Amino acid sequence: MRKLALLFAVLASPGLATGISIEVAGEGANGTVTIDLFEDVAPDHVAQITELAETGVYDGVVFHRVIEGFMAQTGDVQFGKKGGDMRRAGTGKSDRPDLKAEFSEIPFERGVVGMARSQDPDSANSQFFIMFDEGAFLNGQYTVVGRVTDGMDVVDAIKRGDGPNGAVIGEPDRMERVTVIE
Repeated sequence: MRKLALLFAVLASPGLATGISIEVAGEGANGTVTIDLFEDVAPDHVAQITELAETGVYDGVVFHRVIEGFMAQTGDVQFGKKGGDMRRAGTGKSDRPDLKAEFSEIPFERGVVGMARSQDPDSANSQFFIMFDEGAFLNGQYTVVGRVTDGMDVVDAIKRGDGPNGAVIGEPDRMERVTVIE
């Protein structure tokens, strides 16, 4: 019962101390997405995201993997910059160390933000994804770092990818500017 109360407190919390604002631009989406980051749930992941945002490395990074009814993935600061070789987008990371998983009981549902990783649960680095819909199969397998509090209509408009891996063809939408908000 205590875990359930904590879960509801985190999900209902309107203003955690840290968040990010993402200005999205492109063929599909144009507008601002605001995300509350759950530093009490995933402190190391939130610290990494905010540090990367503060240095500006997320600016110009594309949404390289976007799957209808599932999620939009971005954050490849190594190979995912607009104008780069998009064939490598999704394979890169920052120059910071990978992170140990910080799994929680928060479910992956519409608007939840999670950290992308490889097969190794302790390999999350800079990439993250925003859920379009519920994805219970991710629960307890990926680190939840936050939730969209404003701009879900912008997320819904992000240009979709093709095929089972959701690779975006042509000009992907991008995070024009990412700023840390208090």
